[in-house]
Amino acid sequence: MKKILATVWLFLLANTAYGEIDDTEALLAVLNSIDSMQGQFSQQQYDESNALLATSAGQFRLLRPGYFAWEIESPDSQLIIADPQYIWQYDRDLETVTRRPVDDSQQMSPLQVLGGNETLLRGSFDVEQTATDTFSLSPKGINPGFQSLLVTFSGNAFAALEIEDNLNQRIVIEFAQVDSESKLLVEDFSFIPPQEADLFYYDQ
Repeated sequence: MKKILATVWLFLLANTAYGEIDDTEALLAVLNSIDSMQGQFSQQQYDESNALLATSAGQFRLLRPGYFAWEIESPDSQLIIADPQYIWQYDRDLETVTRRPVDDSQQMSPLQVLGGNETLLRGSFDVEQTATDTFSLSPKGINPGFQSLLVTFSGNAFAALEIEDNLNQRIVIEFAQVDSESKLLVEDFSFIPPQEADLFYYDQ
């Protein structure tokens, strides 16, 4: 996979020199070299004045296109799982489960955007390549739940995400021990609500 990504970067650099590829296509070329990914994350949330509001840490899984799992292990315990049809959120401490339908135009998480379909990314976001391994995404004409997204790659994996949300708060996510070589399956993203949990379904 590392050899594939190196080939992708060489292709991008060569074609950019001749003006044959734009920043959106450059980002898609990198994303399309990734099938699946899993690892650990740490997250910091800052307010408008850059004061630290909260921190969290846990594990994540991503299978392109359309599947991701985000499991917060501290300071509380929550699991968010998305497939092409639903987004599930399980709060283990409160013993509640919510289910919402996936909507490509509203309240999408950054991982849904990066792990989703090419048509959405091409048509709904302005993309700027700010460095060799860094891309900035700004939504146009939609409300995905954030104002801007900065994604940085390291080798063939995510290194960091920086998100400005609709409340002008900044979220910084750093990834560690990322494995993009081991294969994930659709079955790795299945979710069955525990019997003791209270269920809240917001299906359209």
